[in-house]
Amino acid sequence: MSFKEGLLHARSHLIFIAALIAAFSLIIHLEKMEVAKQPNPQLKVTPTATISLPANRELNAQELEWANISWQYFENNYQKETGLVNSVDQYPATTLWDQSSYILALISAYRLNIIPEEIFNQRLTTVLDALQKIPLYDDALPNKSYNTLTLEMVDYDNQATDKGIGWSAIDIARLMVPLNIVLWNYPEHGEKIKSVIDSWDIKKMIKGGLLIGATIDEEGKTKYVQEGRIGYEEYAARAMALMGFDVAEAAKYNDYLEFVSIEDINIPTDSRDPAVYEAHNYVVSESYILQGLEFGLDHHTKEFAYRVFKAQEERFKRTGILTAVSEDNIDRPPYFVYNTVFSSGKIWNAITDTGADASAHKTLSTKAAFGWNILFGTTYSQQLIDTAKTLYDPEKGWYSGFYEVDKKPNTAITANTNAVILESLYYKKYGPLISIYKDSDTTKDPQKDSQVAKAL
Repeated sequence: MSFKEGLLHARSHLIFIAALIAAFSLIIHLEKMEVAKQPNPQLKVTPTATISLPANRELNAQELEWANISWQYFENNYQKETGLVNSVDQYPATTLWDQSSYILALISAYRLNIIPEEIFNQRLTTVLDALQKIPLYDDALPNKSYNTLTLEMVDYDNQATDKGIGWSAIDIARLMVPLNIVLWNYPEHGEKIKSVIDSWDIKKMIKGGLLIGATIDEEGKTKYVQEGRIGYEEYAARAMALMGFDVAEAAKYNDYLEFVSIEDINIPTDSRDPAVYEAHNYVVSESYILQGLEFGLDHHTKEFAYRVFKAQEERFKRTGILTAVSEDNIDRPPYFVYNTVFSSGKIWNAITDTGADASAHKTLSTKAAFGWNILFGTTYSQQLIDTAKTLYDPEKGWYSGFYEVDKKPNTAITANTNAVILESLYYKKYGPLISIYKDSDTTKDPQKDSQVAKAL
C-alpha cells in the first residue's frame, strides 16, 4: 500500500477513535464541573443546540469581488524564484503558518474560479518544491522563519542565521490541513507531499501525544517546550491526526479546561499558568474560526466558538464598541498584538507576545469579522461585516482591521488576514475545506474523481 493510500485508509479510523476519546473525556469533565459549580442562571447565552448555522449558497457579486481582493494579496506577494509568499505585504519573510494560509488561499481561489487550473497546479508544485528545499533547524524540522527570496533560515528581523531560531509545532501542524486537502482531492501531487513529509523528522515534535516546539535559550542551546493552549492546541492536534500522527494528549479539551465568566458568559480558557509554562493563554477568535472553516464545527467546537463569539457581542451591547478580537499584525510598533477575550488573568486584554500591555492598540479584526459572520450569520455578525467591508485596498488586499480608540484603519496587510477571508467565502459556498470536493461545475478532470474513488 502506498503512502497516500495508507493515509486515506487510516484517516477515518484515527479521527473516529480520537473523537470518541475526546468526546467521552470532555463529557465526564463537564459533568464533574457542573456538580462543582452551579451555572449562573443569568448567563446570556443561547444553547447552541437551538442555533441554526447558515446554509451554503452561491456568492453574490460583492462577495466575489471581496474574494478577488483577497487573492490580489497573493498575486502581489508571490515570489516566482522560490514559490513562497510573503507573510506581510512586500516584506520578504514568512513562517510555515503563513505558507499554510497561502496554500489554503490557493485552493479556495481555484475552487471559486478566481484562478485557472494551470496556475493552481503550477503554484502548488512550486510551493511544495520550496518546502522540500528549505534548510531545517537542527536538520530536523522547518525553522520558525524564512527569507522568501532566498529560502534562507532567518530570525524574526529577517536576518540570515545558519543555526536557525527553532521550530513551531503549531505552525508545522497547520500545514497538515492544506496537505490533507490536496492528498484527498488532487492526488497527482501526493508524491511531492510524501517527499516533503519524509524529509522532515516529524517525530521530534511529538512526545507523549503532545506537540513539542524548539527554541533557543539564553546560552544558545536548544530548548524543547510543549506548545499550544486551548483552542489552537486542539486545532493543531486535529490537523496532525488527519495525517496519522499520535497526538492524543494534545487533542484533549478537558485536561486544562476551565471557564471564566466574561460578560455573564462562561468562556473556555486554559488553566496553565504562563509563569510556570512559559506561554501565554490567549482566548481569541481565530482558533475557533479556523476550526469551523476548515473542519466544520462539531458539538464541542460549536459550543466553545459560540460562547467566545457571544461574549464579543455582549461587550458591544455594554460599551457600544464593535468587538471582533484576534491576534493581528498592526501598522505601528509593536507591530503584532494579541487582542483577546481573556489572557493573563484579564478580560479584553491586549498584549504582545512577551506580555507587555498593548491596550492602546486594540482593534476590530477584519478576519474575525468575516469568520464569525460566515459561521453564525447573526444580526451582530452582519454589523461587523458592514463595518469591515470597506477595509481594503483593491490593489493590495484587505487591511487587518481598525483601531478602537481613533477608528482609523489598521493598514497592515497580511497573508493570514487575506487567506482567512478567502477561506470564509469558500465556506459560504461549499462548507468546510476538509471534505471531498464535488462541485460539478468546476471539476475539470474526471480522471481525478476516479483516482480518489479508487483510493477510498
